[in-house]
Amino acid sequence: MRIVQATLEHLDLLTPLFVKYREFYGELPFPESSRKFLEKRLSRQESVIYLALADEDDRLLGFCQLYPSFSSLALKRVWILNDIYVAEDARRQLVADRLLQTAKKMARETNAVRMRVSTSVSNEVAHKVYESIGFHEDTEFKNYILPINSD
Repeated sequence: MRIVQATLEHLDLLTPLFVKYREFYGELPFPESSRKFLEKRLSRQESVIYLALADEDDRLLGFCQLYPSFSSLALKRVWILNDIYVAEDARRQLVADRLLQTAKKMARETNAVRMRVSTSVSNEVAHKVYESIGFHEDTEFKNYILPINSD
């Protein structure tokens, strides 16, 4: 398996798996909107997306997407691991581990103070994967969300 940073040339390869990721979380597929969303992130350099590709046929095994943020207290960059997904037929092949290790390396290289990730309370598989590479549950800060509706 090879890990590469996605470019606009990868859109056709990435979009179908990104759509499956959205569906996994209960969203409607919207393939065209999904493709446009990814195209904007990549063309504007608003995110970093890593792809796990099979050595033998360049089949997409999984991806992760990180967004930059900053810590005013630490005066440094923070990376938000917003999306990670592994194709069903590629699970249990350490794809997520390889993607996360690559993301962690990039965070170090950009002098980030930390990476953040959120996942559902019931996603125990993700909890174990994140903890295996050094993530730990935040006990210092409680996180809140404020939904912004377009009423």
